[in-house]
Amino acid sequence: FKSSTSHISHLKHKITNKIMEEPLDLIRLSIDERVYVKCRGDRELRGKLHAYDQHLNMVLGDAEETVTTREFDGETDEEIVRRATRRVEMLFVRGDVVVLVSPPLRTA
Repeated sequence: FKSSTSHISHLKHKITNKIMEEPLDLIRLSIDERVYVKCRGDRELRGKLHAYDQHLNMVLGDAEETVTTREFDGETDEEIVRRATRRVEMLFVRGDVVVLVSPPLRTA
């Protein structure tokens, strides 16, 4: 893995060299890298970005999906939070559920 600083420097270099001219260019620069995708409905995805389009439809490989559910316990007045995770070899993500796309945090 590249360090966070070198990855940011690399992106800044591409930005200053006019490679990034539109918002979707940031997504284009993440092709073949692992990305984090936050979706509506308390879903989170992490996977290798293989393809995307202008609607943010995406194909993620070696994906991990985490679904968070929240329930209220009327007897104890507590919120119960549950997380379910599954791995999927190849996943199509419909763009209208996408809230955020980000490269993962990197450690040095």
